[in-house]
Amino acid sequence: MNVRGFLDEAKSGKVSIEESTYRILEEAEKINKEYNYFNVISKDYALKSAKELDKKLKKGFKGRLAGLPISVKDSICVRGVESSAGSKILKGYVPLFNATAVQKAIDEGAIVIGKTSQDEFGFGGFSTNAGIGFKIPKNPFDKERATGGSSGGCAGFSSITKFPHVSLGESTGGSIVNPAAFCGVSGLSPTYGSVSRYGIIDYGNSLDKIGPIAKTVEDCELMFDVISGYDSKDSTSSKEGLHKDDKIKRVGIIKESLNVDPEVKEVIEKTINNLGFDYEYVSLPVSMNYGIQTYYIIAPSEASTNLAKYCGMRYGAEEELEGNFNEYFTKVRTNNFGKEVKRRILIGTFARMAGFRDAYYLKALKVRTLIIEEYKKAFKKFDVLVSPTVPILPPKFSEINKLSIMQNYMIDVLTVSPNLAGLPHLSINAGFSKKLPVGIMFTANHFEEKKLFTAGKKAESVR
Repeated sequence: MNVRGFLDEAKSGKVSIEESTYRILEEAEKINKEYNYFNVISKDYALKSAKELDKKLKKGFKGRLAGLPISVKDSICVRGVESSAGSKILKGYVPLFNATAVQKAIDEGAIVIGKTSQDEFGFGGFSTNAGIGFKIPKNPFDKERATGGSSGGCAGFSSITKFPHVSLGESTGGSIVNPAAFCGVSGLSPTYGSVSRYGIIDYGNSLDKIGPIAKTVEDCELMFDVISGYDSKDSTSSKEGLHKDDKIKRVGIIKESLNVDPEVKEVIEKTINNLGFDYEYVSLPVSMNYGIQTYYIIAPSEASTNLAKYCGMRYGAEEELEGNFNEYFTKVRTNNFGKEVKRRILIGTFARMAGFRDAYYLKALKVRTLIIEEYKKAFKKFDVLVSPTVPILPPKFSEINKLSIMQNYMIDVLTVSPNLAGLPHLSINAGFSKKLPVGIMFTANHFEEKKLFTAGKKAESVR
């Protein structure tokens, strides 16, 4: 049963929410032993919520998500459920509040079944940078391969579950669309500011976004309609509403983005030719050639600032009190942060130090402006831009272990620039190569998510 069908039956009273929630929880527990998609399965919390919802439905409750099981990335706060961002330093943290996006979903009847696995604090493109003591999620099509990152658990479970389900992911440089592509599902990274950031465990303040991951574009659209909108709790939340125009007259194919693996290029070009849109190629040299360098200065700079609070005094894990503050601070962070977290803190701290700030951080901000201007120029001519989501098929863990740091970072080469520009982008499954999914990504101008849904549904219909 699809999500719409399930919701219709739930509202009509034909489905017991408690019973359906129990079944997906059983499935989640079984799958998790094999695939590691959850850091926490909130069984008691979910069943209690389902029982209460059954009573509300009998009294006429008509929530748009009534009874829908959802999972939430571990970097998004859920009241009463451990939320650690996949890091040992936050192990045991139980928020006293819901993220606004989570609260909006719950208000419409969604049932949170658990917190999904991820790269620690979102630092990665494969979900292999799990925090100390956390497990790495496995691709639903091949357990020897990665799910993509950093919302790997969200995409993996959304792909494999047999039940109606939508997941709330979080993206900084591609962490929604990347795993959606690797796991063969749909993922929307919305316009920056269109969904409240309140309740995110921060990575990069100017980049972080919450968005849905689901089996279909329609399911993503449904969840986005629920969670989007202005929030007074979030200073970055926008009051500008979504543009109503959903028509697509001309599509631009990003020329540089087709320099990818032949297997990926073949599937993408076949999908483009089947779409039926008028298209031509467009060059985005700044975005495609300098996006990675720009992102890996700005994002770590913001991350190093955000993570400074985890020092074991007010926030984060505690160690035995000994030595001076710097010694204690160092011990807490050494023992509880993973290798990639430490690396990005060092990069970010260096980039914004006196003497280097002008040479690196401020220059990166100027390039970011050029990237935004380049996209804006393209959108004067095109309604939607198209590219592969990631340049390769889902790699094996053994292959990832042989990659250099730079090769690891290059997995985001096609996704960082839309995030730097705050643009909405949608990845859907374009087809398969060697029995592995290939993602195609549509990018639109700010607040033009409706055009993405039009393009995505069309691509689904010709797959």
